Amino acid sequence: MTAQIHVPSLISRAGAVSALTLAAVGGSMLAPGAASEAHAATTVHAGKALKVAASKRGAPYRYGAAGPSRFDCSGLTLYSYKKAGKKLPRTAQQQYNKSKHVSRMSRQRGDLVFFHSGGSVYHVGIYAGSGKIWHSPKSGSVVRLEKIWSKRVWYGRVR
Repeated sequence: MTAQIHVPSLISRAGAVSALTLAAVGGSMLAPGAASEAHAATTVHAGKALKVAASKRGAPYRYGAAGPSRFDCSGLTLYSYKKAGKKLPRTAQQQYNKSKHVSRMSRQRGDLVFFHSGGSVYHVGIYAGSGKIWHSPKSGSVVRLEKIWSKRVWYGRVR
């Protein structure tokens, strides 16, 4: 839901003119800091994808697997977002290319975390908050929650 202000109580002179003009023509203004409907929907999908990934704790790694019981890294993110109603491409690099890139300071729970070497992405997980990700790390391992171990990461938001 978008927060709207039709008659702001304390606004600058320039803001008052804009607000009055909008009110006269039947418009509305977004309140500063209010989430747009699109952003709110993205947050819902991200939260659901994060819960799906966490529910797969202990599932074995298998190269090329995308669930429901075995996963590689990008298979886990693809499966989690598919269950949340969003479509992702298959590989970590393709997922990076399709996501909206966000800064470390702007990252949110449910964002994708891409590990890279140079310009190539080689691993992906789902940001869980507090510097941790849900991921399917490597052969012989299982889906788990783990601290981000490298500073060489990029963040992406699924649209």
